[in-house]
Amino acid sequence: MEFRPCIDLHEGKVKQIVGSTLGYTDQAVVENYISNHDASYFAQLFAKDQLTGGHVIMLGSGNEEAALAALAAYPQGLQIGGGITAENAQKFIDAGASHVIVTSYIFHDGQLDLVRLKHLNQLIGKERLVIDLSCKMRDGKWFVVTDKWTRFSHFEVNATSIAYIEQFCDELLIHAVDVEGKKGGMQESLVQDLAAWTSIPTTYAGGVRSVEDLEKFNLLANGKLHVTIGSALSLFGGDLPYTDVVKYCKKDGIL
Repeated sequence: MEFRPCIDLHEGKVKQIVGSTLGYTDQAVVENYISNHDASYFAQLFAKDQLTGGHVIMLGSGNEEAALAALAAYPQGLQIGGGITAENAQKFIDAGASHVIVTSYIFHDGQLDLVRLKHLNQLIGKERLVIDLSCKMRDGKWFVVTDKWTRFSHFEVNATSIAYIEQFCDELLIHAVDVEGKKGGMQESLVQDLAAWTSIPTTYAGGVRSVEDLEKFNLLANGKLHVTIGSALSLFGGDLPYTDVVKYCKKDGIL
């Protein structure tokens, strides 16, 4: 298990928000925390602590300048997602991203677009691509949600679909949408399912809020999954000390 840090950007600032409140015109975005530090500050911190595989997520427009600053501060140490397409992916790779992360670009009109996926795969290489399968449960099954998590796709996340999509990417990133940003505990059944289904590096996000949660997560995942923590982390106004997370994940060679 590795700790994969995150830098979420909204309106050009480092924020922690409840992701499921994005994308609606009739309700305000719920903001858990707005940092006084810029994105490059956090990138430098993660570089100092030798944390690799973290991600910069651009939540809407107006975030590219901050994202590029983070990539410049920690070249090859961060992945980037949010609005990534075949047209702009190479630019972010050239700017220092180790990988680009895609969801909505390859899932549209409720379906997986294999033409787009294969084109992107060929353009930047499988080794540079992370697929985000962030999902919600419906009728007892997990389905990918797109368009700032406002839309259910028809793509069910299960052992078969993950085995198929793994052939196109280097890693998976999966947010448990129903619990992400709410500091209310992880979606334990999803953690167990992902540990059973995945065979490439996979990062889980959503609800981890304490060292005890980290221990439970590592047990449920049998050490197979990586974890990211946002709103619960002290860096972003939460109660879980960042240094405790780094220390826990580095002990006994976990990180």
